[in-house]
Amino acid sequence: MITGHKRQREERVDRPLHVQVEAWGPLACFTRPELKVERVSYPAMTPSAARGLLEAILWKPEITYRVERIELLKPVQWTRFRRNEVNNSIITKKTYEDLRANNGYRYDVAEDRGQRVTVALRDVAYRIHATINAIDRRTMPLPKYRDQFDRRVERGACFEQPHLGCREFTAFFGPRGSAEEAGVVTAADQAGIPPIDEIGLMLHHIEYLPKGQERYHWFRARLENGVLHVPPRPLDSAQVGGMPGAEGRASAEGTA
Repeated sequence: MITGHKRQREERVDRPLHVQVEAWGPLACFTRPELKVERVSYPAMTPSAARGLLEAILWKPEITYRVERIELLKPVQWTRFRRNEVNNSIITKKTYEDLRANNGYRYDVAEDRGQRVTVALRDVAYRIHATINAIDRRTMPLPKYRDQFDRRVERGACFEQPHLGCREFTAFFGPRGSAEEAGVVTAADQAGIPPIDEIGLMLHHIEYLPKGQERYHWFRARLENGVLHVPPRPLDSAQVGGMPGAEGRASAEGTA
């Protein structure tokens, strides 16, 4: 048991502080970047998706999250379906402004519509372990951000609705044990999780470079008894040759 005096001593310096949150939902799709036309999900939540979920609960410019590991609380279950989507989208600010300036332009959604297959996950539940890290411009001691995060998780408060890979796949969330309290996770679920599952290369994070450039960073993902451990550093670019974005490329905004 951590006493109050010991906890104050541990938090005296702004070392990263641990947070946990459980998230679940009926559908999820963590799209593999190397598959462009049809969406195919990884079998587990990616660190970048977990970070986005945490930022939907509490986002501050003074802090960042580092995802350490993600636990699968339910076995992997696949589903597939077709969705009506438009083939084109407005991807740059310049294009958007040009269309607004052209009063005679008309976009026909019906003519631009197409069907695409999505290979997604169903009935998912995860427990995310992360640390809150301070950056230079913080205005409060780091424990206050951690306490604020914990309060928002307890209340179910968020800046925007968290999602599981796609915005239409809503995520429910709560503190540790809430998925079991909600009846989403049962004791039998752990029996269906394989001891080892090699996933291959997974997106670690995206580095945003000057002039709208992006560089993707990767790591070798592996599920051990349903736990995805995220290394603090991604692989070198030489080890992931051929993966999209490893050498840096123009972002959508940068192609304007």
